[in-house]
Amino acid sequence: MIDYPRRDRDGWGRWVPSWKLVSGLCVGFFGSLLVAAGIAYAMVGVPVVAETAKAQNNVYYWSDGSQMVATGGERNRQIINLSQIPKAMQNAVISQENKTFYEDSGIDPKGIARAVFNMARGGDTQGGSTITQQYVKNAMLDDQSQTISRKVKEILVSIKVGAEEPKDEILEGYLNSAYYGRGAYGIQAAARAYFNEDAVDLNPGQCAFLAAVLKGATYYDPAGATSIDTAATPEANKKRARNQMQDTLDKMVEYGHLSQAERAKYPDLPKVQNPRSNTQLGGQIGYMVDLAKSSLIKNDIVTQDQLEQGGYSIYTTFDKKKVEELESAVTKVYKANIKPEERPKTDTHVQFGGASVDPATGAIKAIYGGADATKHFTNNADVTGAQVGSTFKPFVLAAAMKWGVRDPDLGEVQAQDERTVVSPKSLYSGKNNLKIKNYDGTVWQNEKGEEWLQENDGKASLGDPPDYKIDLREAMRESVNSAFVQLGMDVGLDKVKEAAVDSGLLDSSLTGTTYPSFSIGISDPSAIRMAGSYATFAASGKQREPFSVTKVASKDGTIYTHKATTKQAFTAKVADNVTDVLKTVVDDGTGSAAQLPGRDVAGKTGTTDGNKSAWFVGYTPQLSTAVSMFRYPDDESIKNRTFLEMYGTGDQDKIHGASFPAEIWHDYMEDALKGQPAKKFPTPEPIGEVINDTPPPSPTPSPSQTQETTPSPSPTPSQTPTSPSPTPTETCGVFEWNCGEGENGGNETSGNDVGGANGGQSPSPSASESGEDSSGGGNGNGNGQGGTIWGASG
Repeated sequence: MIDYPRRDRDGWGRWVPSWKLVSGLCVGFFGSLLVAAGIAYAMVGVPVVAETAKAQNNVYYWSDGSQMVATGGERNRQIINLSQIPKAMQNAVISQENKTFYEDSGIDPKGIARAVFNMARGGDTQGGSTITQQYVKNAMLDDQSQTISRKVKEILVSIKVGAEEPKDEILEGYLNSAYYGRGAYGIQAAARAYFNEDAVDLNPGQCAFLAAVLKGATYYDPAGATSIDTAATPEANKKRARNQMQDTLDKMVEYGHLSQAERAKYPDLPKVQNPRSNTQLGGQIGYMVDLAKSSLIKNDIVTQDQLEQGGYSIYTTFDKKKVEELESAVTKVYKANIKPEERPKTDTHVQFGGASVDPATGAIKAIYGGADATKHFTNNADVTGAQVGSTFKPFVLAAAMKWGVRDPDLGEVQAQDERTVVSPKSLYSGKNNLKIKNYDGTVWQNEKGEEWLQENDGKASLGDPPDYKIDLREAMRESVNSAFVQLGMDVGLDKVKEAAVDSGLLDSSLTGTTYPSFSIGISDPSAIRMAGSYATFAASGKQREPFSVTKVASKDGTIYTHKATTKQAFTAKVADNVTDVLKTVVDDGTGSAAQLPGRDVAGKTGTTDGNKSAWFVGYTPQLSTAVSMFRYPDDESIKNRTFLEMYGTGDQDKIHGASFPAEIWHDYMEDALKGQPAKKFPTPEPIGEVINDTPPPSPTPSPSQTQETTPSPSPTPSQTPTSPSPTPTETCGVFEWNCGEGENGGNETSGNDVGGANGGQSPSPSASESGEDSSGGGNGNGNGQGGTIWGASG
C-alpha cells in the first residue's frame, strides 16, 4: 500500500476542504436545483388556448385629457379545430419553422442555451424556438416581459407541454394563438383579415403566405407599415413576403408535403384585401393612433408586442378642436372644387396632407392624414414622397445669413470668418434661364460638361434690366428661382442642407445635394417636419423635435413622460430676419391668400415639377402649419404608381401653393387661433452686408460646352445629349431641359428636376427622435443645358 504523506493540518492545508466535503456540497447544490426544478415543473400549468384571448385595450387621450379612443387590445379570434385548418397550413408552418415537430421533444436545447447566454450578458432573452415553445410564448399573455424568470417559466411550460400534450393539440393551439398582423389572432381571423375567407378554404399559396406573415406582420404584410419602420414600405414588404412564401412552398415540396405540380400554381403573392377594418379608427383617429404608436415603438418606450397586449394609457398632444378644424378646412375646399365625377381626368386621386405644430414645445397639435384612415392607409401628414418645391427656399436664406457666401478668391471650403453674411437687401440676378455658376464665378457643369440654365415661373425675368438685379426680399416675395439657385451655389449646398437639418428636417428626406436644383425643393420632407422646421423660425431659432405623446401609464404607474429638448439651430438674429422676409411673402407676395387680418403671418408657397405637388407652409408666433396637395392613386393594383400632374385639377389651369393649400391654411388657422391674442413677430436686428452678385468673368469656355444655338427639341430617353446644347423647351421632365420651380405673383410654375415625385421611400429605417416621420426620397433628376442630370435618393 502506498503511504501518502499527511497534509499539515497546522498549516495552509487545514483551510482546504476535503474532496468528500466538496463532493457533498456539489451533490447537495445540484440536488437542491433538481428539487427546485421539480417543484417548479409541478407548479406550472399547461396553457388553455381559449384563455389566451384575454387582453386589454390601450386608451388614447386628447391633449385635454378626454378619451380619444380605446383600441389595440381587442382580440379578433375564433378558435377552430385542427380538422378545419388546411393540411397545407399545418405543413407550411412545420416546413418553415420546425420540420422535426412531430419527432422532437418540444424544446430547442441550442436555442435555450443561446437564450441563457444572452441573459448572462444582459442581452435579449429570446432564443430559437420550436413550434411548442412559440405556442407557449403566445399563450403566456399574462407575462410578456423579457426577464430571466419569465424565460425559465416558458422553458418549464414548454417541457411539460411537449411531454404531456399530443402534437396535434400543440399545433392546433399554436395556429389558433399566433398573431398574423391586422389585429388577427389565430388562423381563422387571419384568413378573414387577409382574404375574407374561412380558414378551411385556404389554398396552399395563401397558407404559405400566412406562414410568412408569422415572421412579423410589420415586414411581411403587403400593405406596409411605414409608421413603424420606414423600411416596411408596401413594395419592400411585398418582396419579402413573396420571397418567404416561395421559400416555404419549396420546402413543402422538399419535405414531401406538396407536389411540384401543385406548387407551380402559386408563383406570385395571393391578392389580399385592405388592412384596416376597425371603425373606431375612422376619420383622423387611425392616423393619430398610428403616429403615437410608432413614436412609442421607435423610441423604445414600449414594444409592439407589449402594445398588442394592451393595458396602456397614452396621452397625446392632439388638440381635438384643431384636428376637427383642419379636417373641416380640407373637406370644405375639396367639396367646393374637386369633382372627380365631372372631371375624371383631372380630379381623381386628389389628396391633401397637413400638420400643425406648437413652436413653443414641438407638440403636434393637429394632423390631416387623408379622408379616412380605414380607407386611405398612407398618412399624408407623414411619409408621402410629395416634394416641397419653393417652401425650401427659406433654408437657403437661413444658410446665407448664418454662414454667408464664399469668397470667390479662396478655396471651396471656407471658415465662417472668411465668408460674407448676406442682408435681405443683397442683390442677385432674377434673369430667366440664368446660367448658374460656381461660387468662384466659373460655370457650373456636371461630369459630362453640361451646364445649367435656371428657368423662372412663366419664363419671366424679374429685377432691373439689363442685369435683372433683385434683392433677396423681393426674390423671396416673388419666388424667383434663379436668384435662390445661385445663392445656394455661393453659400454651398452642404450649408443649405445643414440649415435644413438644423431646422428640423430629416437628413433621410433630403436629396440631390450635388445639383443646383437642391435649393428649390427637390426633397420630400413630410408635412409634420415642414411644420416643425418653420416652427424653428417662429421660435427665434429654437428647434424642438415634433412629438405626439406626452405621457404613458400602465398598471405600474407612469412609465414615460416627454421631456422637451431645445437646440439653438439659428441665432435669433438669423431666424427673425428669415421670418421678416417670409412675412413679406404673405403681406404682399405669392402667399397673400394666407393673410389673417390683425395677425402677423409668415410663410412660403411651393409647387413642384410637372405640377405634381403644391404646398403652403406658414406660421404665426403661436402655431406653425404645413398643407400639401398632390394626386396619387390609392389603388395598389395600379402598376408603377406615380404622382400625377394637376393641370386642370379643380378647374384651375394649374395648382400652386397660393391656391388651394393656402386657402386651407387660411381657413384652418383662422379657426385654430380664435380667442388667442394676436402676437407680433420680433423686430429683427439688422444683419449682413449688401452683396451685389457680380462674379468675375469666367474663363472662355470651349464651344462644345457653352455655345448656344437655335432652339431644338428635347432628346428622347434613347438619345444621348450632345453639345452644343439646345435652349430651354416648354416642358420639364425626366429627359427634358432646364427645369426650375418658382412662383410669380401667385401663378406658380414648377421646375424641380425630380423624378422623385414618383414617391420613392427610404429603404433604411431612419426615424425621428420622436418617431413621427421619416420620409424617403424618390429618384431625382436635374436637367441642365446640354443634357439630363440624374440623381437618386432614398
